[in-house]
Amino acid sequence: MTTVAIRDEVTTRSGRPPLRFTLDFPTTQITVRELIRSRVTGEVNDYNMNQTEYFQGLVQPTGAEATLNGYRVARGRVIDPKRQVEQALAAFQANGFMILVDDRQVDELDEVITLQENTQIIFLK
Repeated sequence: MTTVAIRDEVTTRSGRPPLRFTLDFPTTQITVRELIRSRVTGEVNDYNMNQTEYFQGLVQPTGAEATLNGYRVARGRVIDPKRQVEQALAAFQANGFMILVDDRQVDELDEVITLQENTQIIFLK
């Protein structure tokens, strides 16, 4: 199992600290597509289980309101992880966000990333 550090950075909002978390992968080689899928599925599952007021995710769920604190989702609404992954993959391909792996930008969904314990991944919006 390989654990990697993930950090979100937003270029348009100053004063908000970057979101930091870790992701675990059973192998040391994954594609960019697998990275996005794992990240988005995890954040959607966490939201659906806890039903907090704001969804803190990579991309805005359909029907959610963008606020300074995240995306406001109607109380009791369950977010579809498959749909959210599709939106995130489309956003990546449309340059809606960038991914840096150890300060190197990855560009293709099928690009292979070699993970190590000290790998740093930044999602830049």
